Amino acid sequence: MLRRWTDFYVVVGSSAGALTGLQFVVIAIIAQTQAARGLLEIRAFGTPTIVHFCLALFLSAAVCAPWHALAGAAVCLALCGGAGAIYVCRVIQHARRQTGYTPDAGDWLWHAALPLAAYLSLLGAGIGLRWHPAGALFWVGATALGLLFIGIHNAWDAVTYVAITRRQAPQAPESG
Repeated sequence: MLRRWTDFYVVVGSSAGALTGLQFVVIAIIAQTQAARGLLEIRAFGTPTIVHFCLALFLSAAVCAPWHALAGAAVCLALCGGAGAIYVCRVIQHARRQTGYTPDAGDWLWHAALPLAAYLSLLGAGIGLRWHPAGALFWVGATALGLLFIGIHNAWDAVTYVAITRRQAPQAPESG
């Protein structure tokens, strides 16, 4: 049953790997423009994007792994979902503690609610894989795509924030 998903996960995994590299560029841009005021902002809004991309990549590898039985894949997926949900709760704590940026409703949706829903969905899919494999595998695929889209949105959001912040910042007079 898992073999039918190989092409799907080759695309998802390749995209996740490429987008992880792109996020490194985003963080470098943020560092150059000094838009990030501290480590808590990066922990709350930058690092989770890398985690979401890496988990999509890991899901691609896990589903394509040569499991002897679905039980191993089920445990792996459920553990990833549970760990991801705990991680998002930590991200929410970082977002609340940081003072360099005030998140709006859209930020809470994209950086907290949607990732938490994705990881809880993965936990549920991992648990349900043993009893409803076809449906659970669609949930895993939807979760992998969801994490990619969340990461893409959040990376774009960070870049546009930096671009706007940099544009609005007063320019230092040139020495001459």
